[in-house]
Amino acid sequence: MTPLDHLRAICLALPEAIERRTWDCETFRVREKIFAMHVDGAFWCKAPKGVQQLLVEADPERFFRPPYMGPKGWIGVRLAPAPDWTEIADIVVRSWRMTAPKRLISPSHPPGQHPADAPAPPAPARRRSRAARR
Repeated sequence: MTPLDHLRAICLALPEAIERRTWDCETFRVREKIFAMHVDGAFWCKAPKGVQQLLVEADPERFFRPPYMGPKGWIGVRLAPAPDWTEIADIVVRSWRMTAPKRLISPSHPPGQHPADAPAPPAPARRRSRAARR
């Protein structure tokens, strides 16, 4: 499999994800909003505030600030020589979660095979006050 094939498999396993070729690159979308792009042997995706800077500083050989989208907090990830596909999947799922409608990532969504489909852990039980226990 090529790096694009691996990336495609990760992205398209997410609920309602589609692929569309735009600007001479592959884009992956949920509800017409882009959550990942494959550009020149790398992929770009959304990242939570501050994560871009942390990753680029930690490993500038693998991570970079992509043109155009970098100022919006997106992260670039080089897919050569041998990426950690588990880490890539985690990064893609985080970007998908930042993009997808809330109902797709809510605990009521039926669990599937991908971590993005997993239900949220149950909220801790609340203890009743002393007055309510009497």
